[in-house]
Amino acid sequence: MITLSDGTATLTLDPDLLWSDEDNWHPVQQNVQRTITGALDVQVAAMNKGRPITLEPEDDSSAWMQSATVEQLRNWAAVPGQQLVLTLRNETRTVIFRHQDGGLEARPVVHYRDRVTTDWYLCVIRLMEI
Repeated sequence: MITLSDGTATLTLDPDLLWSDEDNWHPVQQNVQRTITGALDVQVAAMNKGRPITLEPEDDSSAWMQSATVEQLRNWAAVPGQQLVLTLRNETRTVIFRHQDGGLEARPVVHYRDRVTTDWYLCVIRLMEI
């Protein structure tokens, strides 16, 4: 089960959402520069915050969300610095939207002229662990 909560409201998200960048996290950051004398200056540090968590459908036929869920996600994304609690695979993480990467992307599964709360969407949710 995947849930996202602000402490007041909790959304249960489709369990078929894929954590697409789970294995692309590199917890060590390194900066390498040459000095004026030609020596090598290497700085290395562990990254303890900022892990990206991108939740998205594996394909167009999975992990659909109703428009009411998308609207709640949009409301949260509209609050600068909104902290949320993500529960994914029985682990709890404090997250914020990754606005620099487009925090939330939603498109209708089928386009209708008039939107209703039962319309279905495909969403990409871009979060960052803090």
